[in-house]
Amino acid sequence: MALIDLLVPEVVKTPLEAKDKPDVLRELVQILKDAGQIDDLDTVLKAVQEREDKQSTGLGAGVAVPHCKTPAVKSLKLAIGIAPEGIDFDSLDHEPTTLFFLLVAAPDQSGPHVEALAEIARLARSKAFCQALVRAQSAQEVVDLIKGE
Repeated sequence: MALIDLLVPEVVKTPLEAKDKPDVLRELVQILKDAGQIDDLDTVLKAVQEREDKQSTGLGAGVAVPHCKTPAVKSLKLAIGIAPEGIDFDSLDHEPTTLFFLLVAAPDQSGPHVEALAEIARLARSKAFCQALVRAQSAQEVVDLIKGE
């Protein structure tokens, strides 16, 4: 399953309201809940926080990919949040993070999870593309940019 297959404006939020790491995680999971993608916000949030506690998913260059596996979902879920001002996310480069890609997968589905992580890593390599996402004025614009429309 390609990342773009999961991407609809309902799972994208720009700008995020959160100002710190715990609130970013909560807001990203809430996006999935509000979009009808998950039922159990607390279980998913706990799984995301536990994964993040092991090692920050702030990759650097303004990109973070918080992710987890939980039986609370049956298939891969994606939420994207954009914080144009940047948020301290304990990134590897110690720089503020502006792009957040939350992935939530079922425990028995490693393939789609790994494929999505690789796809995000490919997207994140283009500094110009990341800057275009941060400048996007709406969820639909983010979707259109990622889908290449």
